[in-house]
Parts: sequence; structure tokens; C-alpha cells
Amino acid sequence: MEKENLTATPIVEIRPNLAQRVERELGQNVYLCYQCVKCTSGCPMSEFFDWQPNQIMRALQFGQEEIVLHSVTPWLCAACQTCSTRCPQGLDINGIMEFLTREALAQGIKPKVPEVAVFNRAFLRQVRIWGRLYEPGLMVEMKLSKPRSLFEDLDLYVRMLRKRKVGFFPKMVRPPRRPRPRNVSTQAIAYYPGCSLHSSAKEFDRSARAVCETLDMRMVEPEGWVCCGSSAAHRADPSDALRLPLSNLKLMEQSGFAEVTMPCAACFNRHQAALYEIRHHPQKRQAMENALDYRFQDRVRVTTLVQAIDIHAGTTKVSERTIKPLNGLRVACYYGCLMTRPPVVTGVSHVENPTEMERLLEAAGAEVVDWSYKTTCCGAAHSLTKPEIVIHLSSKLIREAQKASADVVAVACPLCHTNLDARQFQMGLEKPLPVLYFTQLLGLAFGLTPSQIGLEKNLADPFPLLRSKGFI
Repeated sequence: MEKENLTATPIVEIRPNLAQRVERELGQNVYLCYQCVKCTSGCPMSEFFDWQPNQIMRALQFGQEEIVLHSVTPWLCAACQTCSTRCPQGLDINGIMEFLTREALAQGIKPKVPEVAVFNRAFLRQVRIWGRLYEPGLMVEMKLSKPRSLFEDLDLYVRMLRKRKVGFFPKMVRPPRRPRPRNVSTQAIAYYPGCSLHSSAKEFDRSARAVCETLDMRMVEPEGWVCCGSSAAHRADPSDALRLPLSNLKLMEQSGFAEVTMPCAACFNRHQAALYEIRHHPQKRQAMENALDYRFQDRVRVTTLVQAIDIHAGTTKVSERTIKPLNGLRVACYYGCLMTRPPVVTGVSHVENPTEMERLLEAAGAEVVDWSYKTTCCGAAHSLTKPEIVIHLSSKLIREAQKASADVVAVACPLCHTNLDARQFQMGLEKPLPVLYFTQLLGLAFGLTPSQIGLEKNLADPFPLLRSKGFI
């Protein structure tokens, strides 16, 4: 009997060079991935990718550079950290995606999403010139890079101008080389507003300061802080991604603060990420200490504003200061991505279901609704690069909040607020849903005036709802 001819299985050649480069730069062993597909199943951006995250990881294992370096997936990654948080092997998949964009550019491969590359360059250019992000300059540079989209989003910019949510004139800032210790009490907390709170999110800054003053929390904004670099630095320049936030932490340490609170979720995450890096990578720590001419003591705790109010005031003091309870107001609390993820960086114990914001607003009399989208990504910085993606993701969040019978969405991040509030008129909603900073809601309960908490700057008009409820 003749032997049966079996079709030979094609041999797949494993080329480890790219995986080795990932290992050298990031300390990530891509061969730990066993294709559980959790990174893909939880990714809010997966429907927009050409290759799914788990497929990129498999291609990396085989060394298929023609796939991973020519894919749109790394460029469209929103850096929401869902994949890194849920990976059972603890792989920093978001960091790997960022590495792949840098590697593609280093090899002379044109970015598959040019707008993202332009955004990263423009963002860091503004920061290097001014020390902080100059939002109008970033917007103009983005538009000039793509003249055909010059009038895209013009209606949004006009609305923001009318609300005076754009700072016209930049201010050059440089951190002092050797700041003198401040005469601050042990109860004083350093307040790092971040770039947006001095520009497009002034209502967050105004309401945050007013609420903290009402709660007897002494907040001090140190002079000379600089931009944290946000997602642009993490994707384009790992050195800046460390240097910028560590410059601020150097300033806080030398000024004598034991804690710095950050209203912006991205700022909080990037500073925590920098601390994580120097705590776990001695070589990076030494390089940054040499660059900044400073030996870090690592004695400044970084908190979100939600955490700071929960820790230093708590529900008891919030309840005591409430003179106009938010009775009958149904609130959906939205944390976004970076306040909790990944937990090894943020230190948060309930990464998928944080509850601090709910506790504070319930103490102010609000009725908190239960919904499943409190940490789902809104599209993040794609607001300027791929607004159609942001509108798609953010409109889903608004509709889900409405399905949960929420009267209002409470947020604690300026970028989340822009995506959910400012773009609402583009979502085709039957009825708008007010999106307020949690500090604006606390301010209402504390009897602060609309002007004190910046209600006039919200684009999705909250006044009809608040008047109907008798809060103003």
C-alpha cells in the first residue's frame, strides 16, 4: 500500500530581532503572550483597527515587521491602558504600541495615521517652546498640516471662543533650577492644575479652588510647573515622558510639599507613571537624576483631586458643608481611563469600579445611578486627530447614561469633559445631557454661585435642568 501523501505544513520562521528590541527598551517579553485575547476583547478602539492587539502581539512573536510596523493599530491606540490592565501576563501592551510607532518612524516608514504623528510633534514643540501646552498653537499647527480640513470642527472652535474657553496668549514658563523651600504648613497640598485648567477647562479650575476652600483644604499652586507631556511624550519621546513630570516632582519636593493633587486624570497618570519607572528601573532613575541635577527623595504623594477631597475632607465634611442638597438629581459618575489604569501605576484597588466620586456626591445629596461605563474610554486625545472616533465613542457614553436615567454626567478630567460636553452638539442626540465637573456639583450643594463654579462655560447648557430642580 502506498503511503498517503500529506500536505506539508508550511514552516514559519521566527525572527526575534524586533522582540529583542522591545525587551531592551521596555523590558517586555512579548513571548509571554499566550493569545487569551483579553487585550482585544476589552479594547474600545478595536473596531477601527486593521490588526487586533492580540494579532499584533502574535506578529511580534514571529518577527513579522511588515505587519506590525505598517499597521494603523499602534497609531490609533488611544492609550486608555485597558489592555495593559487586563493582560494576565502583566504585559504593557500600550507601551509596546507606543514603541512600534517610534520604531516605524526610526526605520523611515511613513506613519499610517499621519494626524497622530503631527499631533505628537506639535504638542511637544509647544511644550518645549513655552514650557506648557499652548492649546491655540496646537490647534493651528494641526490645521495647517492638513489644509483640506481647515474648516473641520470650525463650529466647535467658534462655540469655545464664545465661551472664552481658549487662552489667546501663551506664557513662557521654566521650572526654577533651585527653588527655595516654601513656608507651608504640613496641611498644605500642592495644586498642579495642568495646562488645560489654565485654558479650555477654566471652569474646572475655578470650581476646584472654590470647593477646596469651602472644605478648608489649603491648596498652593507652585510657581514654575511645566506640562507633563501627556500621551504625546509617551508615544514620541520616552525621555521627555520622564523628564517633564519628574521636573515637577523635583519642584514639589524642593518646595517642601508632602502631597500634590492633580485635577487632570492624564496629568495624574503621567506623574504616577514617571514615579513607577524610577522606582523599578535604577538606570532610568540615575539618568534622570543626572539630567535634572537632583537626587529624588520620592516623598511626595500624587493624588487625583477626587482622592484628595475624599482623603482630607471625606463624606462627613462634604455633608456638613452642604446647604443645598442635590436631592432628586440623578448622576452618572464617569472616571474615564487614566484615573485608575493600570493599577500597578495608579495604586488604585478597584480599577474597574472606583467609587470615591459616588460617595462624595451622595454625601451632597445626589442620587447616583448604576451604570457599566464609568471607566470606558471616550476617545481621549483623538479629539484633535480623529474627531469622528471620539464622537462615536463619546456619544455611546452619553446614550448609555441617558438609558440609566441620569440627569447629568459627573466627570473629573478636562479631556473627558471636552469630548462628552463640547462635542455633544455633533452627536445627533434627541436631547442633550449636561456634563458637569464633580466639583461644580459639589459647589452647587455648598451654595456657591454659578459664576463661582464656572457654569456659564459649559457647552451643553446645564441651566434649564438646574433651574427645574431648584438648585439655582
